[in-house]
Amino acid sequence: MPACHAGGHEFESRTHRNKKLIGYMSAELFCYTVKRYKNKIIMKATSLFIIMMLAAQSLCAQVRTTKLTVYKQFKPSIIQLKDGRKLNQPLTNIFLKNSSLLYLRGTQSMEASMENIVSVQFDDRLYVKIDTLLCYQVDTVGNDALYRATVIDLNAYQQQLKNNQIITSMDLGEQISTATIDISTEDDYQFPLIDIFYYRFNGKFVRVHERNLQRVLTKEQKRIMKSHIMLPDFSWTKEESLLKLLKGLQ
Repeated sequence: MPACHAGGHEFESRTHRNKKLIGYMSAELFCYTVKRYKNKIIMKATSLFIIMMLAAQSLCAQVRTTKLTVYKQFKPSIIQLKDGRKLNQPLTNIFLKNSSLLYLRGTQSMEASMENIVSVQFDDRLYVKIDTLLCYQVDTVGNDALYRATVIDLNAYQQQLKNNQIITSMDLGEQISTATIDISTEDDYQFPLIDIFYYRFNGKFVRVHERNLQRVLTKEQKRIMKSHIMLPDFSWTKEESLLKLLKGLQ
């Protein structure tokens, strides 16, 4: 009997130790699962934050507008055609999608055919057709001039929509609700803008870009251009810089 009693105690002791071991392993596994789940949520939240920050930086870097036209209201203009005729139109505007001419026919906005248009004179600006864009004259330097067209940056706009789709469709689990993230629908209609510049240089229009200018400049003018673009405050997107460069090339 004592032997059996001792054997029983020995058996109970091993069982108790096994239960403790199983309990310890279960707790460890539970902690590991919870930790892994938390890390997954944190990683997704971090990814969301990075995407939102990149999107914000991209949008802040560009001027945006909710308008599709240069002027808030359609206004009168004089249209110069290739054949020399001048047309007086009472209600016209500049389309920011591609810097083309819009006019009203009744209540409908119509995009004019740009093939025969030379220029469009509004009350405040003269727009000249360069390539396919209507560009206004910023300023003149001697016989040369700087022109500018502002258009919607369609690539940036498509990326903006893509970023919003990524943010709203990201699965963050039950712990983080996407409903708490304010993605304004107005942002879908705030169009990023980009400026395109041209020089009228020696009687010809040249799109302002180092590569394009290299083709029309003399050796000395190329040296002058290089010295200008090396200045710390020079920018290919600033009117002041481009006018200084044009003056230096005279």
